[in-house]
Amino acid sequence: MGGAYAVVMGAEQMSFAASIGVEVKGDVWSCVEIPGSAEFLGTGKTVRIDARIDDVVLENVGAMVTGAGGHMVSLNAKVRKALGKGIGDTVEVTIVRR
Repeated sequence: MGGAYAVVMGAEQMSFAASIGVEVKGDVWSCVEIPGSAEFLGTGKTVRIDARIDDVVLENVGAMVTGAGGHMVSLNAKVRKALGKGIGDTVEVTIVRR
């Protein structure tokens, strides 16, 4: 999955549009990938972040490693329902370092 990203970065936050769905070990997970995350977050390990996905705020969530050097944020069923979106849909994402 994935696609083109338009990334706007500040010192403490970054915003971008992304499709829901990250391929992990042959399966598509209901996550959004964070482009350039290792550089932005300063690590290739799992870290805690705050995120806004469209109008849904996620506080102190884990940015998990993708296995390809980046990070992703999982969108559980409750979040996807609040968004009214699923795998393949595009969302506006803002990530804030903690």
